[in-house]
Amino acid sequence: MRIVNLLLTTTLFALLGSLSSGVLAADQGAIKLTSIAQTEVEVVAKGGKKTLKRTPAEKVVPGTEVIYTTTFENIIDKPAGHIVIDNPIPNDSEYKAGSAFGKNCEILFSVDGGKTFGHAEELKVKGTDGKTRNALPREYTNIRWTYKGQLAARKSGEVGFRAIIK
Repeated sequence: MRIVNLLLTTTLFALLGSLSSGVLAADQGAIKLTSIAQTEVEVVAKGGKKTLKRTPAEKVVPGTEVIYTTTFENIIDKPAGHIVIDNPIPNDSEYKAGSAFGKNCEILFSVDGGKTFGHAEELKVKGTDGKTRNALPREYTNIRWTYKGQLAARKSGEVGFRAIIK
């Protein structure tokens, strides 16, 4: 059985083009990013109640669902706007349809490695027959979150998605 190592716990500062996440903000250096990869495990409490607990995803096998979360924090003393976070969908994984989240964010997808972005229903790819068709979620390569408005000083938010390891 193939095991995939995921070491994605990284703190990044507002620089577009980083390996795991990129961000643009009105004030360069205003936004701090922290990205993590987690899996969910079922935990049974003493009374028999079952809950899901997230744990770091360090080694995973194909078929495992991984939750990728990026926290963005305004680290300056004034509001920051024009926050755009770009995240590639990791190699050897497929985006889980409908799983992208981000409060107060517009969420767009790419099928061309992040060159262009659009809403899911707008994405087109060429099929094996040469005809253009709607892209499938498993064909997405990148996700972009655009934060709507200003992020207050010293405040934070979260964006993320789920992917299945191939």
